[in-house]
Amino acid sequence: MELASTAPDTAKIRRWAQSILSNVREDDVLDVLLVITELASNIFDHARLPARLKLHRSDEPCTVSIVAEDASPVPPQMQPSRPDSVRGRGLVIVNRLAKQWGVAQRNAGKAVWAVIPCAAAT
Repeated sequence: MELASTAPDTAKIRRWAQSILSNVREDDVLDVLLVITELASNIFDHARLPARLKLHRSDEPCTVSIVAEDASPVPPQMQPSRPDSVRGRGLVIVNRLAKQWGVAQRNAGKAVWAVIPCAAAT
């Protein structure tokens, strides 16, 4: 999904992800939606366009991989979460929900990736 506007349309991003994950257990989809929303929000808050989101589901073992690519070379920084903060919990949430996550520098920017374990819907 290409992100080209100046403000995130999180509802559109979440609908796009749900359409790809129709055969994944609901609790796992909710985790993916939270992570992808946080990564997309980070792009709009801290990075540069053009940007894109990639989503891939693997079967064995069931995992969902999310990649958020943008044009900024500046890596994200996890901030300590404080109860009185209204912002700054995005990567803390990603860190809690993802089996793994990280940053890969690219020629023109970076890719922040996360892998979420999942189970097939029954």
